[in-house]
Order: sequence, then C-alpha cells, then structure tokens
Amino acid sequence: MTISKKSFVWSSVVVALFLACLVYPGQIFGAIGKLISVLNPLILGGVMAYAVNLLSRQLEKWLWPHASQKWAQGSRRPLAILFALLIIVLVIAGVMRLVIPQFVDAINSFFKTLPSTLNDVTHWLNQIDQDHTISKRITAATADFNWQSVETKATKYLTAGASGLFSSTVSIFSNIFAGLINFVLSFVFSIYLISGKEKIGGWLNRLMDDFLPAKFVAKTRYVVKVTDKMFSSFIAGQVLEGFILGALCTLGMMLFRFPDAVSIGALVGVSALIPMIGAWIGGVVGFVLIAVTSPIKAILFVVFIIVLQQVEGNLIYPRVVGGTIGLPGILVLGAITVGSGLAGIVGMMLAVPVTATLYRLMRNATFKKEGILKE
Repeated sequence: MTISKKSFVWSSVVVALFLACLVYPGQIFGAIGKLISVLNPLILGGVMAYAVNLLSRQLEKWLWPHASQKWAQGSRRPLAILFALLIIVLVIAGVMRLVIPQFVDAINSFFKTLPSTLNDVTHWLNQIDQDHTISKRITAATADFNWQSVETKATKYLTAGASGLFSSTVSIFSNIFAGLINFVLSFVFSIYLISGKEKIGGWLNRLMDDFLPAKFVAKTRYVVKVTDKMFSSFIAGQVLEGFILGALCTLGMMLFRFPDAVSIGALVGVSALIPMIGAWIGGVVGFVLIAVTSPIKAILFVVFIIVLQQVEGNLIYPRVVGGTIGLPGILVLGAITVGSGLAGIVGMMLAVPVTATLYRLMRNATFKKEGILKE
C-alpha cells in the first residue's frame, strides 16, 4: 500500500511535535500557556459569539424570513444581533434590579439595628457577670500587657505596608483597566464573528479542502457538527433548567412565606446556569437577605435550599439537561463530578457538553459498525 506525499508530511509533523513535547515539555507547554493568555480576548470573543449566535439565529428566522427586498435582507442580521444583545442585557439587568436594592436595604437594616443588638449583648453579658468575675479576670489579664510594644509593632507594620498598599492599589486599577480593554476587544471580535460567519466558514472550508486530506476534512466536519449540536442543546437545556428551578424556588418561598421570594427566585434561576452549584450561589444571597429580618426564617430557608438542591441535582438537572442532549443521567452526574475536580466551575460547565459529544460520537460509531445507522 502506497502512502501519499501529503499523508507522509502530516505524519512527519505529528511525530516531530510528539518528540518535541517529550524532549522540551517545560518550554513547549509554557509557550502554549503564554499563547493562550495572549489569545484570551479572542477565545472569550468566540465564546460570546457562539452564545449570542444561538439567540440571534432564531431571531433571524422571525425577521422577514421571506422578504426579497434588499433593505430587509441587509438589516436582518444586524437587527437580530441587536435584539439578542438587548434581550441578554435586559434579563441580567432585570435580575440585578430585583436583587441589588433588596441586598442594599438588608445591609442598611443590619447597620441600623447593630447598635441595639450590641446593647442587648452587653446587657446580657452584664446579667451573667453580676459579680464582675469575668471583668476582673479580663482586667488582670490585660494589666501586664505591653501595649507600647503592640503600638510600636503596629506603627512599623503600617509604615512598611504603606508602599505595598500603594503598589497593590496601582496593580488593582491596572488589572481592572486591562480587563475592560480585553472585554471590549472580545465583544468587538464576537460581533465580527457573528456578522461574517458565512464568509469565515467559507474561507475555513476552502483552506481545509485545499490543504487537508478529504477523509480527514469529512470527519472533522462531522465532529464539528455533532459538537455544535451538543453544545447548543446543552445551553438550551441549561436555560430551561434555570427557568424551572427559579420558578420552583419562587413558588416554594411563597408557600412557606419567605420574604423577597421573587427576587431570590430570579437570582437562583439565573445562577442555575452554573451547573449543580448555581442554586447555592443564590441561596447564600437569599440567606443574607432573609437573616436581617428573621434569622429563624433564614435558617429554614437554608433547609429549603438544601432540599431544592437535592431535587435539582438528582432529578431536574439530569432529566432536563440530559434529556436535551441525549445523555443518561448517571453520565451527567459523573461528568460534573470529574469536571469540577479537574477545572472547577469552568470544568463543570464544559464537562457535560464535552461528555455528550463524546457519547454521541461513540454511539454513532457503534451503530454504524453494527449496521443500525447508515452514513
């Protein structure tokens, strides 16, 4: 069997890269990490473009789908992108509008009631320490305490830390500015990707057809198609699961007469976009909001969130998200466990669609091998 020149070249490149990774692993992986950090705005822009495109693609189908006028065809894509961004911003702003005022009021109420709470604690301590035994012990313990030494050390620490505080402040502001610049670059890049996705896709297809083997190109397109279907289904499932969880949280809080049911339920629903632990994020904020007015209800709310989290993690999430991507519930839980252990929250968010993609590819390959699924 003869080997084509193109296959020989690609095989040689793969072998050379493998040997280079074995000989210089530190330098190569360090260079890869540096390259990824440089490309972070473009990677983030690609992620943003993919997420926004899922919504704008649906909106394009609703905006003059059968129009033949040039102005309608030319404005369909920009309007779809604009409406998609507006919907996303309005949802986030609406949730923040519900939660932030309640959170600010809770903090203000806490500081307003703090003096009376301290007075109650002092009165309670005085009742316990009627013979002043505790006060005498504290006085005796602090009588020989070298306060001058403490003052000297504190002054020295503050003097030495002043320059560090200044440099830290400069570093924080520079990081914030760099983050804003990267976000703007990512946003602009995402808009360019969505606007010219057909041209970019056509250009990539031409490159693959001209320089890569035909079988490899066909397999790559097949894998990309399956991956796109799994990731888009996963995002749709996450949104549906968040809506269900937020509605259940709101209804449950209303049933048990917890305060701020709508705002906390909305926050729990939005935070549910983070797999499995999203409900806990909303639960922490909800606990703070409720604890200011009623600590007992706050404790009961924690119990309610624990039960809701168990229902969400074992029933809702595997069925809703697993059902939309065709992944068995046990594999959903296993993927989340492994993903969280490898890469934290990012690993949890990527583990399910990646596992679903691999599962679908292996299932299709098995069905083709058995003759159940045709090419």
